[in-house]
Amino acid sequence: MRIILFLLLCISTLGFAQDKTPVKRDPYLQTPSTAKPQPQRPEDKIKIIHADKIIKDPAKYEGNQYFTGNVQIEHQGSVLTADEVVLYNEENFVKAIGNTRLQNTDGSVITAGEMEYDGNTQKGVARKNVVLTDPKQTIKTDILYYDRLSNQAYFNTGGTINDSQGNVMYTKSATYFLNTKMIDFVGNVKIDNAQYIIEGVNIKQNQNTKVAEFFGPTTITNRANPKNRIYTERGTYRMETKEAFLNKNSKIFYNDKILTGDDMYFNQLTGFGKATGNVTLDDPKEKRYIKGGYGEIFEKKDSAMMTKSPYAVKVMEKDSIYFAAEKILSYQRPDSLDINVKKSFLRAYKKARIYKSNAQGRADSIAFNETDGVMHMYTKPILWSGEKQVTGDKVEAYFNTKNENIDSLKVIGNALAISKVDSLNLKDEFNQVKGKFMTVYYENNDIKEARVVGNAQSIAYVDDTDQETKKPERIGITLSACGIIGALFEEKGLQIISCSIGATSDTYPMSKIEPAKRKFPDFNWNTKDRIRKWQDILVDTPNNEEIKYTGDSELYDEAQNAIEKERAKEEAKKPKRVRKIKDLSPFHNL
Repeated sequence: MRIILFLLLCISTLGFAQDKTPVKRDPYLQTPSTAKPQPQRPEDKIKIIHADKIIKDPAKYEGNQYFTGNVQIEHQGSVLTADEVVLYNEENFVKAIGNTRLQNTDGSVITAGEMEYDGNTQKGVARKNVVLTDPKQTIKTDILYYDRLSNQAYFNTGGTINDSQGNVMYTKSATYFLNTKMIDFVGNVKIDNAQYIIEGVNIKQNQNTKVAEFFGPTTITNRANPKNRIYTERGTYRMETKEAFLNKNSKIFYNDKILTGDDMYFNQLTGFGKATGNVTLDDPKEKRYIKGGYGEIFEKKDSAMMTKSPYAVKVMEKDSIYFAAEKILSYQRPDSLDINVKKSFLRAYKKARIYKSNAQGRADSIAFNETDGVMHMYTKPILWSGEKQVTGDKVEAYFNTKNENIDSLKVIGNALAISKVDSLNLKDEFNQVKGKFMTVYYENNDIKEARVVGNAQSIAYVDDTDQETKKPERIGITLSACGIIGALFEEKGLQIISCSIGATSDTYPMSKIEPAKRKFPDFNWNTKDRIRKWQDILVDTPNNEEIKYTGDSELYDEAQNAIEKERAKEEAKKPKRVRKIKDLSPFHNL
């Protein structure tokens, strides 16, 4: 677009004598050029196509000649029309006044109340209801400055730009580069669209590619849902495809969640977004955030995924829950009973870990229904509470959503609960209860009771109080087997409170039960992988130094030694039989 070609008419003197009184210019054109006009070929001169009158009045326009009435001027295909045109021949300067309209050969049009142009500097000004129209957009402002040499148009009095895509841009100041079709917005900028609103302080937009670049704090807001928006301080936005590429201090707000990262991408049409480097997905409504090295969000499915050493924190007033795995998913689904109610879910896949002050665990995968407080642990789950450990084929934990504590556990398949008899010593003594199915109940944030159904068995250390010393004294170990067992975990013991359906229960003194019988064959007490602080979930395993327990088999060994001694004595009392050897020597019969 060559919006100033028409102003070259100032080069044509038209042979009129004019005085040398300097013209009053716009400040943008204040400094007159001392350069002399270059000679022009006849075909380069501006042609006066039409004017109703040609007037020269010493009292008007410093005595310079002017044209009035349907003035039409043509130069190399560009046509200017106006109510009045004044030629300042010696200064190479022109003024067009009233209903000015410039039609350029590239299809662009400028209309304004008046225009000025300095042919020496090739700079011009259009004022009063200025409208610049080309195939890419329409610019409206009060004052438009332009420079033919640099091919730029500029305004700083506020204006709007409407493009062919239905975008409306509002800004205090902007520079339009005519060759590249780039608009450089400075100051507070607003780009309005049927789907979104962009607001920033420094934006460049290419009208050819429809790509906007952000060089300062910028927000892209979803018009239908203003809470869904994008914030960045450096980025690129493809206005046709609604794709945002964000590179500095960026945030994506969607469905009451916030995604941040070092480098981010978001497609407003598909609702897909991703982030790399220091990624955080914050969900204030659910009081939960997820961190990792790479994340993806799916706005329309209301779901997200995090990888590269991810971990999640469910923030609670008293005791937060921490999750970690190779991959973490979060999503929301309508309640099956009420589609207007959404439930939130969290899933951790591959080498999943969980930490809570009163419960720590690991499994191949963990699924947590945050709304209902139900957690499922799949494939080799193991859960610790204090000095108690629970394992099975699958573990389900039920949280009280009001007090944020675990109420109970369900262990399905090969259920085994182990409790250290006395956590203050390192004796190899563990109470155990096992079966097909187990329900574990908590009290005061600790495992208190277990109910085992199906092939239920227990190994329980039994103590009694010495009447003289008033101190606990080890009686022995009780082995129980029945269809259903009810067990009560005490501070240092396991009390079998019920044993029904085919029940057998025997108590053996310590001297009568060998160490191998004191543990089930699938005994699996694990101290190497145990999570003792929340930071332990950040690695596959803390690889703790395994605790070495001291076996207490002194009484059994003494009893066995005594038995062996008695056997030896009995063997010694038995008469010894002497075998006679037949003499086969040749002298035997002599």
